[in-house]
Amino acid sequence: MVSDGPLKAYDADFHIHIGRALGKPVKIAAGASLTLENLLHHAAYVKGLDVVTVIDGVCDNVLLEVERLVDEGQLTPVAGGGLLFRDRLLVLLGAEVELSGPTGGAAHFGCWFPDVLRAKDFNGWLKTVQKNTQLSSQRAYTDAVALAAQTHERDGLFIVHHAFTPFKGLLGNCVRQVGDFLDIHQVDALELGLSSDSSMADRLSELSELTFVTNSDAHGVKTIAREYNRVRMQGLNFAEVAKVLHREAGRGIEANYGLHPQQGKYYRTRCRVCDELVAGNGACRCATDKHHVYGVKDRLDDISDLVEPAHPAHRPEYVHHVPLCDIPGVGPTAYRKLLEAYGTELAIRRTADESTLTDVVGERLGIVIARALRGEFTWEAGGAGTYGKIIF
Repeated sequence: MVSDGPLKAYDADFHIHIGRALGKPVKIAAGASLTLENLLHHAAYVKGLDVVTVIDGVCDNVLLEVERLVDEGQLTPVAGGGLLFRDRLLVLLGAEVELSGPTGGAAHFGCWFPDVLRAKDFNGWLKTVQKNTQLSSQRAYTDAVALAAQTHERDGLFIVHHAFTPFKGLLGNCVRQVGDFLDIHQVDALELGLSSDSSMADRLSELSELTFVTNSDAHGVKTIAREYNRVRMQGLNFAEVAKVLHREAGRGIEANYGLHPQQGKYYRTRCRVCDELVAGNGACRCATDKHHVYGVKDRLDDISDLVEPAHPAHRPEYVHHVPLCDIPGVGPTAYRKLLEAYGTELAIRRTADESTLTDVVGERLGIVIARALRGEFTWEAGGAGTYGKIIF
């Protein structure tokens, strides 16, 4: 389809949590320093993002803080939907909602909204199906069809969150096919999660028409943009983001940037007690599977209908990368020097080379960072909640 105007590239992280709002908890597992204002500042000025979804933006106290920032002029409503933070960062308001699986387990879904009014209206509906709308990721006593319908009735976007994880992943611990949980045509995009990539997900043929998104699911400011999307659209507003997910009028995702799946903390099946990786249905040193956490790779080997991935023509490149703070030797001093030299973390990824890096942080660390940026490393695989380790 022909574009209706010039398109530009933007960097987007569509899944960032809030730790506290108005001094009260929002996402229990998130850090207290991850307030709305810290999130916005860090995303814009430290990470270098252009678009974020505040996935707890529909929670009671977060909505109040959003309205305060609008009144103060720090957030400005945008034609086409969304809010602009200090004229540089598009902010979308979302909710992460937990639903029971049809035969057990539970799954998380993202619901994004174009403005404060519709976010507040959705909050009002949530109060009829949730016990506590002050907190994020709470169980809703409804079904996925109804949740998607309520989202779309408010012109929102409905996303499957971290689809393959063993905890709260639709395909990781609930069902073997999306169609066993809801109508796949109600889904606007599917989030891969930290322990999978496009090659793993494209072994499931039912997902071929869906857009894949790669987001940080950040629970602290440091992990914002550990996974993100390079998107192609005409400008910064909600309507353009919707066109990206639906691949309309030339819009779309140019590249998914994400951790190597082996760095993910649920990549392989692992025992939580003895920390041993478990192949197939094998036993660990504990001689029991009672404490095993089913790995994403092993789960996909079980449920996939394709031996090899079949990438549809619309699927963009998946770029494996290592977050800057995960590179061995990058401590607070080196991190500060790098930001002073390049401006933001994403600028480092786009423009840094070995020569300039060694000028900033010295030869030894500069070479290590350059090798990490080029992907010259292997992994000790993660599992059971333990992240994988980089091996040079």
